[in-house]
Amino acid sequence: MSHRPASAAPHLRRLFELLAAGAPAEELGAVVAEARRAGVDAEDLAEVAGATEAALRVRNTLRQHRRRETELTALFDTAGDLAALRDLDAVLRSIVRRARMLLGTDTAYLTLADEEAGDTYMRVTDGSVSELFQNLRLQLGEGLGGLVAQTARPYASPDYRADGRFLHTGSIDAGVLDEGLVAILGVPLLLGSGSGGQVIGALFAADRTPRTFAPEEVALLCSLADHAAIAIDTARTMADARLALAELAEANAVIREHSAAMQRAAESHDRLTDLVLRGGDVSDVAAAVAGLLKGEVAVHDGAGWPLTATGGHGGGCTDGTQDPAGAEKAAGGQEAAGAGEAADAKETAGAEEAAGAEEAAALVAAAESSRATAHAVFRDGRWVCAVLAGQELLGCLVLYGRPELDDPDRRLFERSSVVTSLLLLLRRSVAETENRVRGDLITDLLTAPDRDSAGLVARGRRLGIDLDRPHFLLVAHAGDAARERLADAAVQYLFGCGGVSAVHEGAAVLLLPCDGTGPGAAARAAAGQLGRLAGVPVTVAGAGPAAGPRAIADAHAEGARCLRAMHVLGRDGGGACAAELGFVGVLLGDDHDVDGFVAATLGPLLEYDARRGTQLVRTLRAYFGSGGSLTRAKEELHVHVNTVVQRLDRIHALLGPGWNTPEQTLELQLALRLHLLSGG
Repeated sequence: MSHRPASAAPHLRRLFELLAAGAPAEELGAVVAEARRAGVDAEDLAEVAGATEAALRVRNTLRQHRRRETELTALFDTAGDLAALRDLDAVLRSIVRRARMLLGTDTAYLTLADEEAGDTYMRVTDGSVSELFQNLRLQLGEGLGGLVAQTARPYASPDYRADGRFLHTGSIDAGVLDEGLVAILGVPLLLGSGSGGQVIGALFAADRTPRTFAPEEVALLCSLADHAAIAIDTARTMADARLALAELAEANAVIREHSAAMQRAAESHDRLTDLVLRGGDVSDVAAAVAGLLKGEVAVHDGAGWPLTATGGHGGGCTDGTQDPAGAEKAAGGQEAAGAGEAADAKETAGAEEAAGAEEAAALVAAAESSRATAHAVFRDGRWVCAVLAGQELLGCLVLYGRPELDDPDRRLFERSSVVTSLLLLLRRSVAETENRVRGDLITDLLTAPDRDSAGLVARGRRLGIDLDRPHFLLVAHAGDAARERLADAAVQYLFGCGGVSAVHEGAAVLLLPCDGTGPGAAARAAAGQLGRLAGVPVTVAGAGPAAGPRAIADAHAEGARCLRAMHVLGRDGGGACAAELGFVGVLLGDDHDVDGFVAATLGPLLEYDARRGTQLVRTLRAYFGSGGSLTRAKEELHVHVNTVVQRLDRIHALLGPGWNTPEQTLELQLALRLHLLSGG
């Protein structure tokens, strides 16, 4: 009969029993030897050995958990002491006692900084037997405690007397020797965090025999030190609060007034927040703040340009763009006005634009100052508060009509900037998401407008874009290096105006509803604002109005040709449409608007002749036809040479001083020929 090997099962069960009973590691390790003596075969013996190692790991994990539980219990108890803080000394004694108990050291003690004396002193000790040690005072940088206070970092010394990392002094070494301490761990008591934290003292745990402190012991002592710092800071705060209450008791009426103002500020904040949650716009927030502060409020973007306004200040669309009609007021009226009047209007518009840029720069400077101080600032007779998202300057709130703001109203104004930033961030996030989806529609419109016109129109309506309505098509370019910035600027420019943008063939394409001006005016307004938003010169070509996928695609083709022509003509950084490029525009435009070109070039002369019965157009034709000779021109016209001179002077006044430059002469002669061929 063969001998059967012993089973490993009893030994495995033995491991579980020992583990459940919390047996020491030696007993767990002996199970393998018992199994070997019992005759367990090699394979099962290996299983028992592996199970023993696992049991030892579980035992260590359980010990760590129990230890951590004990530590957490102590920390919770300490937190409870802090919550019921009555006697600071009692709380500090409790913390020092728990530090000694949890780390298992012979003694623990806590030192605090004496601001008047400029050193530190023993505040609480536990386990100390030396009166000399209990009365020690340490200068900054002296001893282990001085090193902890100086560096604001934990330090552990396994053998204090032989440790050369810190400055030894006779008095400190004598006290440590009298106490019999050898291994010392010290951690700082910090108020605040980071590099700005203030060391107000140190917490120590020490043994009278050499010892190496484990990282988890250092972490535990740091946690207790944090509690001690909180207790000290809380006690100081309570003392300061009691002093403040004693002082404020004599001014109870002022306190009630201040509380009422704070309540008003909180209610105002709730009102503004509710306004945003109900879908309010930037203009709604500005109007609400104006009503609360009894002033006039304007909201400006990060470049200083108006987003909205109340009370007549600021101006512009709520999307952050300038009013194209206002910006191009002079240019839009050139056809109806005489050349001299148009030039004056254009000069006025340029002056207004320059003044607006100067105003925007002043607001940006004030907003930067507000960001630096984290408060509203008073500049040039108005209050300015930065609207921030982290460190990004989204814009600013501007308050007019309130030269003096008390603290509650000032805080209300500053809180309003927070609400405004939330609204702008929300709206920008939504706009960026919508614009990405709408940008796909624009790409399909420009690449395959005839593939499914009805489908494109339906997609547009689902996205809030009625492609059957007239739109302007703008093509903008700022160089390859600034392409991403231009794309972001286009999203901001169209924000809230019902337009959409996309990047196509290296340029930004903007589709926006017609606003009653013309494609040239829209292009100039966009060029100025996009340049400010992107921080680089932006060239914009306009086309349209166009309605329907095919017409929009054709408008894009015309705009792209116009953009190339502007680069060739040296008109980078500006805005124009094909019709405004003179005869070049006539060649570029899809409709070849000859009448429009003639009217734009000869309009002032045609109108003058029609109104006064003169012959300025015929005189100009004769002048050019005679090669600029006054004699031959007067013979062809059958008038005196002085009459020719007077008519040329009138032409000069109507067309402006540059009418006889080579470029303008070419335009005028082409317009005269087209006018003659058309029967004029």
